[in-house]
Amino acid sequence: MKENKVMKNAAWIIGCKVVQAVFHLVVTMISARYLSPSGYGLINYAASVTAFLLPVMQMGLNAILVHEILNRPDEEGKTLGSALFMAFLSGIMCVGGVFAFTSVANAGETETIIVCTLYSCLLITQSMELLQYYFQAKLISKYASITMLFAYVIVSVYKISLLIAGLSVYYFAVAQALDYLIIGVVMIIIYRKKGTQKLSVSARTIGRLFKKGKYYVLSALMTTFIAQSDKIIMKIRCGDSEVGFYTGAFQCAIMTNFIFGAIIDSARTSILESKMKNDGNFERNMKRLYSLTFYLSLLQNLAITLLAPIIIGIVCGSAYTESVNMLRIVVWYTSFSYLGSVRDVWILAEGKHKYLWLINLTGAIFNFSMNMIVIPAFGGIGAAFVCVLTQFFTNFLVGFIVKPIRGSNTLFLQSLNPKYLVEMAKSLVGR
Repeated sequence: MKENKVMKNAAWIIGCKVVQAVFHLVVTMISARYLSPSGYGLINYAASVTAFLLPVMQMGLNAILVHEILNRPDEEGKTLGSALFMAFLSGIMCVGGVFAFTSVANAGETETIIVCTLYSCLLITQSMELLQYYFQAKLISKYASITMLFAYVIVSVYKISLLIAGLSVYYFAVAQALDYLIIGVVMIIIYRKKGTQKLSVSARTIGRLFKKGKYYVLSALMTTFIAQSDKIIMKIRCGDSEVGFYTGAFQCAIMTNFIFGAIIDSARTSILESKMKNDGNFERNMKRLYSLTFYLSLLQNLAITLLAPIIIGIVCGSAYTESVNMLRIVVWYTSFSYLGSVRDVWILAEGKHKYLWLINLTGAIFNFSMNMIVIPAFGGIGAAFVCVLTQFFTNFLVGFIVKPIRGSNTLFLQSLNPKYLVEMAKSLVGR
């Protein structure tokens, strides 16, 4: 791995994400208290419904853009421009999809329909965020990171102002769309200054991107189904308050996700390059990445399990005591979730993306079946158990069932050797 450049790139991402995490914590604390479990549950229900359409808007472009830019550096302007055009049009249609779904699933619940539709407008503005993959490919993520931090600070202040002023939840619902709008506009300005090619749209490029990205759409839909169906089932079967308790626990469980995301995103470029160059470092780099993410997540999960009552009390408040045991369970899903993210890098490098739909469809069926049985009987506690079991099943057990991806599981099992963790630690301190 080009360790110095990769780690410097990761440092920018992590550094800015740390500040974002602080603002997110403050906003979560205020939101949970002001909106109450019921109102907080409604906003997160809107987030879950919108999340189902996010993979359709992205059209798999978020998974392939770095690879496409590295493979076709002379066409980066067409690649980025065509991707933005595809995602923008898809985003508009997806907002209509959210309105249609909630009009049927939540017929007669006017507030729910309006909140979900307003929240889903982020699908249009988030399309512009695809430009971040140009900065990732060039290992200059500091520009994207600073931009995201700038937008996040502005929108966090906006959210806090809304809560203090006691304004309607409708204003809160459009906050995410504002966030991505700021990010998109600033990124376009920076690209025009730093990019070497003008953004343009090409029908041929659209066809190529669609052909390659389509494998990721169904896969991402299944992944989203796994991540969000529990909240939707809970909303329908248990009500807004149970969704609020569960979401409070879940938000605490993923507070440090940005660290793992930054590590994986920064390592992706060098891993893909080592595969293309066939320099003998590909498998070693994969094992180091597996080792770091898995052992670090285990340490984090142990700490959160022990400190769950304190964490829930600080972040959500005394009204969320029911979230404590949910947090102690659901936090363990993250270890297996990160394994899936690292495995996706391997799948892209090996060109095995056509198997993604099978992997995640199997997981989605398992998840939905279990949730339909468990949630009506055990509520959020049951959903937390199912969440952990689903991630273990999808990101580990299925790797042995689907033969073409067994190589990834082999690398993971080898990565449990602490020497790979030591190697990664040494690279982090520059030895």
